[in-house]
Amino acid sequence: MDIFQSVIIGIIEGFTEFLPISSTGHMIVASKFLGIPQDTMTNAYEIIIQFSAILAVMLIYKEKISFKKIDLWTKILIAFLPLAIVGFIFKDVIETLFNIKTVAYMFIIGGIVFLIVEYFYKEEQGHTVEVEEVTYKQSLIVGFSQIFSLIPGTSRAGATIIGGLLCGLNRKVSSDFSFLLAIPVMGAVSGYSLLKHYTEFAQAQWSVFVIGFIVAFIVAYITVKLFLVFIQKFSFIPFGIYRIIFGVVLLMVI
Repeated sequence: MDIFQSVIIGIIEGFTEFLPISSTGHMIVASKFLGIPQDTMTNAYEIIIQFSAILAVMLIYKEKISFKKIDLWTKILIAFLPLAIVGFIFKDVIETLFNIKTVAYMFIIGGIVFLIVEYFYKEEQGHTVEVEEVTYKQSLIVGFSQIFSLIPGTSRAGATIIGGLLCGLNRKVSSDFSFLLAIPVMGAVSGYSLLKHYTEFAQAQWSVFVIGFIVAFIVAYITVKLFLVFIQKFSFIPFGIYRIIFGVVLLMVI
């Protein structure tokens, strides 16, 4: 991987990781078209930029990362458990799904789901309006919704936001809870990958890794900030439309 490829992948990771459009799907597609081999070096690089994206979210939500918010974090950990259990049990099966055709179909399906949910969603109805007010039942529903994100192209953010909307969270709280939930989820995934591929870091191209880290951090920070402003004024319909178009184009070119 050269510096140009590092910057492009860093931008894609930072921009797509927390939007409901599947970072994994975009990374698979981008890597294929940029000619980046899915080898141990690429795996090590992806660990670095995912960790960078986590740090960006932690900085944005730093006031939520406190022992005073222990109740909130208990709910977040409850939401984390279904994915952790199912992902660990079926990790070998999940790896077989990582191909562009699966990504394309899941983009389309996810986009349709967003359009359907938004059609029936009414913001003026009573919804949970503060992330601290999320109930244990709601956190568990979001947690089970997150299991769908194990299929490449589904989007972890998309699955959790949809789960949040369906169980009574408003758009802002669904997004907040999804971003906070990303911290233990991505932390666990990155930690597991680091243990699995730690030997690759000895031969790492550190200039490429550092540039990717910085790019992913900056783009992720800006993206989440803008997304939180956007979602208080608009719906998720544009993301649904984008997902469908992207999926259809993929099916046409593969």
